[in-house]
Amino acid sequence: MNRVSRAGGVGRISKPNRPNGRYNVLGALGGWLWLAVIILPIYYIVVTSLRPREDYFRENPFSFPSHPTLDAYQRVLEADFTHYFLNSVLVTVGAVAVTLAASLMAAYVVVRSRTRFAVNLFRAILLGIAIPLQAAIIPVYYLIVELQLYDTLLAIALPSIAFAIPLTVLILVNFLRDVPRELFESMRMDGAGEWRTLWSLALPLTRPALVTVGVYDALQVWNGFLFPLVLTQSQDQRVLPLSLWAFEGEFSADVPALLASVVLSVLPMLAAYVLARRHLVSGLTAGFSK
Repeated sequence: MNRVSRAGGVGRISKPNRPNGRYNVLGALGGWLWLAVIILPIYYIVVTSLRPREDYFRENPFSFPSHPTLDAYQRVLEADFTHYFLNSVLVTVGAVAVTLAASLMAAYVVVRSRTRFAVNLFRAILLGIAIPLQAAIIPVYYLIVELQLYDTLLAIALPSIAFAIPLTVLILVNFLRDVPRELFESMRMDGAGEWRTLWSLALPLTRPALVTVGVYDALQVWNGFLFPLVLTQSQDQRVLPLSLWAFEGEFSADVPALLASVVLSVLPMLAAYVLARRHLVSGLTAGFSK
């Protein structure tokens, strides 16, 4: 805050305090540079989606369209975008719901049970973090074929659940370990069983962590490309990442429509982030204070 000193009846406003007497010029320049790196691609995607297809190669790619139009969005909606969108919603919502439910129960067992089984279960789950998705795609493919689930939405959802559980369990375990044991003991003294304790105590207390990992897992499933590419084939089972192929021809691509579909596919995840932003910070730091 500015301080006012009086000497000889004359008021003088001192300069604001600065760390080490200098402004952080390099930090400010770095911040503006990083902002430009983030903003420019977003700006390019939005303005190009508003550009007529015939003007794409004639105008400056970073200039605002001289004749802005929503024709690209209309072509996207007419190219079965709604069907692909619903497929993505079904896969994402189903995978995230099962992941959160299974991970919360597993984390509760790991925290509350002190048996060797719980310890070995946690170690086995953590091994999943070390397995890259790309390295396991061939065994996953053969497993899906043997289960006769190839070219179905379940073929995308089930592996997505399996690869999302390890990190989700890790975050929930660290969060539940910060909950005072007295709360669990008081529930047991009141006659509550394990399921009642899980539902009435663990679930409400882990809500910030659940929201955080839910948004993260949803983002991974929503943008997933490898599983839909390898485990599905027919057009009816396509999800949004694969639907972008609909705007690529043999010798050219409808770039405005392609980027319009990107804008439309981002909106649901952006809405989820806006709705869950209150819990994201507390959830990201959950359980790591010790």
